[in-house]
Amino acid sequence: MADPLERQIEQAFQPGVFIHDQMCFSFVRGLEEVAAEIGRLAGADPVRAAALIETFLAGCHEKAEELDDSSGSFGQFVHELICGWVQARQASDRDADETTSRLLAWMVDDPYGFCCRIEEAVAGAFNQAGIAAFEKQVRARFEAAAAAEPAEGEPSGERPAHLRHHWGEVLRAIYLKQENVTAYIALTEQIGLSAQDCHAVATLLATDGKPEDALAWTERGLKLAQTIPRWAGAEHDLTRLQRELWVRLGRGDEALTAAWANFQKHPSKHTYDGFMEYVPEADRSAWHEKAMNAAQNADLGCLVDLFVGTNETECLAELVRGTSDEALEHLSHYTTEPAAGRLEEIQPGLAARLWRAQGIRIVNAGKSKYYDAALSNFESAKCCYERAGLTAEWEALVRQVRARHGRKSGFMPGFEALAAGRRRTRQASFLERAKLRWGKRYEREQP
Repeated sequence: MADPLERQIEQAFQPGVFIHDQMCFSFVRGLEEVAAEIGRLAGADPVRAAALIETFLAGCHEKAEELDDSSGSFGQFVHELICGWVQARQASDRDADETTSRLLAWMVDDPYGFCCRIEEAVAGAFNQAGIAAFEKQVRARFEAAAAAEPAEGEPSGERPAHLRHHWGEVLRAIYLKQENVTAYIALTEQIGLSAQDCHAVATLLATDGKPEDALAWTERGLKLAQTIPRWAGAEHDLTRLQRELWVRLGRGDEALTAAWANFQKHPSKHTYDGFMEYVPEADRSAWHEKAMNAAQNADLGCLVDLFVGTNETECLAELVRGTSDEALEHLSHYTTEPAAGRLEEIQPGLAARLWRAQGIRIVNAGKSKYYDAALSNFESAKCCYERAGLTAEWEALVRQVRARHGRKSGFMPGFEALAAGRRRTRQASFLERAKLRWGKRYEREQP
């Protein structure tokens, strides 16, 4: 092992040590540091850099069964490594067809899934000659799969159809990178058009200064998304692009009308923002009032989010006042916590009900790892009840928790301490501890 960088690669892999998921991020960071050194080498000696990256890739395959990559960070690192290999090969003027052939061989023989969707990354790494070679060889594989007969014993057309679909997906990524609308459309005519394809084509046409053509493709995509359930996920992107194109074409009123209709159908902070971006500044107050009136029958959680997000504190208070405790207990803490924080100063009694709902939801579910959060919620509820002069409500809550959860030994000691009036000792958060330690270190370093 003559090359000193190879020794660094070997050390970074920690041979024989199993890397658990919790350790994977820091492990990958060590690999990235070595890869960065190779990257700096690539400008002066791309041939050596390409060879070292191949060694690195070999090590990744060898290490694959000695680590848990649940986070996906190791796989992402391999993607970046392959892109670096492509760029190093190009910098050393290696034959583009040879580079592509080797890459495709890795994509076919991929026992650990390192090359899954790699085409999206490498399409950006290739230069003009490289992407042309990549397209040519992938196209050949696509055509071969289209003409192939199923192997003996396989269901009719299953294997060729799978390969045709796979290489078709790779071609999609290539044509998007090339911004080759004509080739992309021709490909969809061969393998079928999806709503996602319509969005891709419309985006390319919009970028190319053809908003009217792009609009036609968004409308086509929306029809597909609305009729084929598995493509419904593309509807949001298509709808947003359609409205942007309407504005570009001087049809802003249509964008507002469509966005307003969507808000009326699904009132929420998200759809509120969606239509308000098309409302002229002078008309925003009137449209805001119109929206608040239209949202009265929306889902409870969406209404809470809407009133918090639009600073409609009085509407929020009225909503909480008219909602049962049981209904509040079914809301996510992502919804109730901001609402409680908004109401604490002006309506502490209502805020107490929201804090109470969060705590009850946790202990009812028996989620022991969140008991500390439940105690924090109950402490906030107690403070708010006291500020509102509602000590009887707090005492009733204490009796309810004791009756229903008295056997939960991981929770009740802390709750009984809270009920007895002893305030919980708040643990400093990670960042608070970090800033405190950093501040002390800075003070020590002062002259």
